[in-house]
Amino acid sequence: MSGTLYVVGTPIGNLGDITQRQLEILGSVDFIAAEDTRVTRGLLTHFDLHTPLVSYHEHSPEGVIVRLAERLLAGESCAVVTDAGMPCISDPGALLVQRAIAEQIPVRVIPGPSAVISALAVSGQDTGRFCFEGFLSVNKKQRHAHLESLRRETRTMVFYEAPHKLLNTLRDLYGAFGDRSVTLCRELTKIHEEVRKTTLAEAAAYYTENAPRGEFVLVIAGAPLDDASDAPSMESAVRAAQQRIAAGERAADVCREIAAETGFPKRAIYQAVLSADETS
Repeated sequence: MSGTLYVVGTPIGNLGDITQRQLEILGSVDFIAAEDTRVTRGLLTHFDLHTPLVSYHEHSPEGVIVRLAERLLAGESCAVVTDAGMPCISDPGALLVQRAIAEQIPVRVIPGPSAVISALAVSGQDTGRFCFEGFLSVNKKQRHAHLESLRRETRTMVFYEAPHKLLNTLRDLYGAFGDRSVTLCRELTKIHEEVRKTTLAEAAAYYTENAPRGEFVLVIAGAPLDDASDAPSMESAVRAAQQRIAAGERAADVCREIAAETGFPKRAIYQAVLSADETS
């Protein structure tokens, strides 16, 4: 009989936010798969827990996941944690969960704090609908494509950002979205917690004069509905591509140009054109 994989949330800053159930699981499993064993060891030591740790992070090879799954299948129980907050959200823990489900290993969640949800709750932005976009790529081309795909997004958007990249990110966001409302949540639940609701232009000006410190969650207003109402649909983008390709233009060039005009990914347009051709 296999063991159980527990997805365990941990505090995002203030250790007082840990729950009794989290402590019980962290203290009773056979081992813990941790993003950074030094960080997790500090947490365990604070609560006088001595569970063995295994290093598991974004650079871990596939073999590590295989070995963890083998231990679970052999009957051991494991808690997967990240350095702070809920694991498996924009986090390599998701791959371990996928492997466990594929192997029919029971997966249980032990919920805890989330920087995304915490930032939304105090942002003062519309929280009825939102999308989590994680970190923007440092690759300029991928970064531009990501922001272009969100230019007409009407839901509130949530991003993570490190202090040394914050200013450039604010400028890029302004370039893509204009002067939107933004709430910058810094060091949530920690001593220097700060929530600043402002605009992208004002935030860029402020952090030009004041060096950013700590980890940030950015909560950005979506596009006004009237701005998004005239946005092209994927269907219209594909029809335009089909017409130009039928007229003799090169498919790759057409899809690239229409992607730039509409914000839809070039690959998505190209694949939709191929699918339409196959079914016609």
